[in-house]
Amino acid sequence: MNRATENVALWLGNDYPLYCAAQGYKGYATPYLSLRKDLRDGFFKCTTTGDGFSLWDTSLDIKALDELLRDE
Repeated sequence: MNRATENVALWLGNDYPLYCAAQGYKGYATPYLSLRKDLRDGFFKCTTTGDGFSLWDTSLDIKALDELLRDE
């Protein structure tokens, strides 16, 4: 797992409000892509982690993040 993916995964698992929001995406066909779109377009207007990693970084391993969301 690359650094950007690892950082996003850590934020998804350890930021409680974000973790709670992410739980609602488990059943989606593309949980991570759906979550990040809603984070950007919704109330939070979130596009980066607290450490400054972009949720749209082209090096993100989307499949790994989808698996993480489904398993949590």
